[in-house]
Amino acid sequence: MELAVLKIDGTQSGKKVTLEENVFGIEPNDHAVYLDVVQYLANQRHGNAKTKDRSEIAHSTKKLGRQKGGGGARHGSLKANIFVGGGRVFGPQPRFYHNKLNKKVKALARKSALTYKAQENAIIVLEPFTMDAPKTKELLGITNAIKAGDRKVLYVLPQNSTNIYLSSRNLPQVDVISVDEINTYAIMNANTLVLVDGVQDILAERNMR
Repeated sequence: MELAVLKIDGTQSGKKVTLEENVFGIEPNDHAVYLDVVQYLANQRHGNAKTKDRSEIAHSTKKLGRQKGGGGARHGSLKANIFVGGGRVFGPQPRFYHNKLNKKVKALARKSALTYKAQENAIIVLEPFTMDAPKTKELLGITNAIKAGDRKVLYVLPQNSTNIYLSSRNLPQVDVISVDEINTYAIMNANTLVLVDGVQDILAERNMR
């Protein structure tokens, strides 16, 4: 697949790049994509939710009333869950959500996600650019000029750029990551993938190993 490289003003630079068929043109594997996305979302969970059960509540252990003859149900402690301030039954406890996925499955998932974007013509190759200071308006102007759309645009840079990243933080539909951070979820969650020229070669080199 051949794409023209665009300048930041939206015009063609005259250069064209070819996307590797082994990365951007494979037979997509939906199950691999599913497994990788599930793993990514699970690994974002901290698992810190915690409630106290009756053994952890700070209440008096005095029996509330006599066992029989009170005319109602028998109770032995204010720590019971039926009382206000009592312990919670079957509440959440800290747990570990992370799970493992084989490297080859993750690589297949990434290539499948990239292939889907190529099939949807949702990939734009942009010539390398820099920003002297964080300027949201400037990055928004670039996004509009290259006609990336106004729904979930993902910029993928060859390396981290603090100014470009900071420029995107006030744009809810624009995300910026480096090629080292790219993952299946980020690709599938974006409507348009903007690859800064050079990223496609890095992706091809890493995924063809």
